[in-house]
Amino acid sequence: MSTKTGTKATLIQRVRDLIAGTQKHPTTAPVTLVGASYTQQALVQALQVVVDALDASDTAKANWKQSLKNVHDTKAKTLPLVSSYRSWIDATYGSAPSTLADFGMTPRKVPTPLTAEQKTAAAAKRKATRAARNTLGKNQKKDIKGNVTGIVITPVTSTPNVVATPTTSASPLAVPGSSVAAPATGAAATPHAA
Repeated sequence: MSTKTGTKATLIQRVRDLIAGTQKHPTTAPVTLVGASYTQQALVQALQVVVDALDASDTAKANWKQSLKNVHDTKAKTLPLVSSYRSWIDATYGSAPSTLADFGMTPRKVPTPLTAEQKTAAAAKRKATRAARNTLGKNQKKDIKGNVTGIVITPVTSTPNVVATPTTSASPLAVPGSSVAAPATGAAATPHAA
């Protein structure tokens, strides 16, 4: 016979089924199990103890979860109040350490000023980090312009049989002040036309 219990719900159902079967099919003589003798009544009571303990653990777990939810809700409501009150106490009694101690607080530490050597070392470290990461400021980025070198533009040598209409207005691609020439109009400018 297997002694595997499975999940808690399975165990409860298994024990309840044993209780129901024991009550439906009573024994006339005591049964000896695990070195002890049990009457039908004693066996049902022993099995019921298991069911009651498992039910009590479910109730306790539900109460514990409700208790945790209450703590979470209470903290969400009161932590902003606590933080604000501590800030007010610090602003009001910040120069009186003994008064702050009455509230369980200590005065804020004043940062110690850096020495000249520490400032020099920090500046050198920042500069080295920026160089290692190739970090640039916004003005340095603004001065960087891309140059295109090594690209050769080859003109189209064959002219397809396309009738072009001459345009008298300025090319829409021409940008005032730009050194880039606008493309020529006519049949040679449209190599994709069929």
